[in-house]
Amino acid sequence: MAGIDVMARLDADHQAVLNAIPEDFLDLANLEKTRIQFDETRRNMASGERPEGMTIEDVFAPGPEGAPEVMVRLYRPAGLETPAPLFYWIHGGGMVLGKVEHDDDLCMARAERLGVLVASVEYRLAPEHPFPAPVEDCHAGLAFLDANADRFGIRRDRIAIGGASAGGGIAAGLALLARDRGEVDIAFQFLVYPMLDDRNITESSHAIQDPRLWNRTANGQGWNAYLAGRAGADDVSPYAAPARATDLAGLPPAYINVGDLDLFVDEDVAYAQALMRAGVPAELHVYPGAFHGSNMFVSRSPLSKRWRDDEWGALERALRA
Repeated sequence: MAGIDVMARLDADHQAVLNAIPEDFLDLANLEKTRIQFDETRRNMASGERPEGMTIEDVFAPGPEGAPEVMVRLYRPAGLETPAPLFYWIHGGGMVLGKVEHDDDLCMARAERLGVLVASVEYRLAPEHPFPAPVEDCHAGLAFLDANADRFGIRRDRIAIGGASAGGGIAAGLALLARDRGEVDIAFQFLVYPMLDDRNITESSHAIQDPRLWNRTANGQGWNAYLAGRAGADDVSPYAAPARATDLAGLPPAYINVGDLDLFVDEDVAYAQALMRAGVPAELHVYPGAFHGSNMFVSRSPLSKRWRDDEWGALERALRA
């Protein structure tokens, strides 16, 4: 299938930002260089500011059997009344990039505005640590917080999980894993353009080929890193690729958002529909003229502000109910 001209579908704000992105920004064939460039870009985007009274604490959960401890960063706003709802966040990065610190601003803002405890988990990355290491790390961190709810001041009946891109896919896999293990009761899953399907066969997965975006090539490389070269195999676990799941009943209500110029739009829409068919409440937003990550990179545009307002509303309904 032919790719689409993303640039022709963007407004001036989004065009300007896309033009500023280097063509090798997501060159996963040179992962060491890309990690350095990605980290530098995210550091440059950080404000370095902390809301007054916000405390940040790194705690360490026992890792999966035979694995290292899992660091979880806690963001606690001033005057938080306990027990408080918990929002457990999983950063993005195509399964191979990203760090907790990249989302410090985001997590502090959510803790401050929502009046909740926010946690962000530092999971191991592929290809050094392929599936199931990342999702098992995320489960270990969540289970630790749940088991120590009194210590951390957490409402065990109001725990939400979420993530963006790869983090959204891991969050969806974590929801399945938590349901099946029965250890943690998750009240809500918040999936921001989640990476759900290793098969790379949807129409939108063929359409997005611009090298400055998360594109078909990068997606295949990311999935093969996560699945140790087995992306598209018949026996891929739904905990790795939630689009593979055949039983979605009993999962927590979901919020899914994605741009219509995102490689993941088809699989995200399909997952929302599958959740609804399984009796799981699912709210889906598809934003015309948005590419993968544009809500972050073009954060001041009217489109991104509308995207952000919708997210705030969903989180407030889920966490402050």
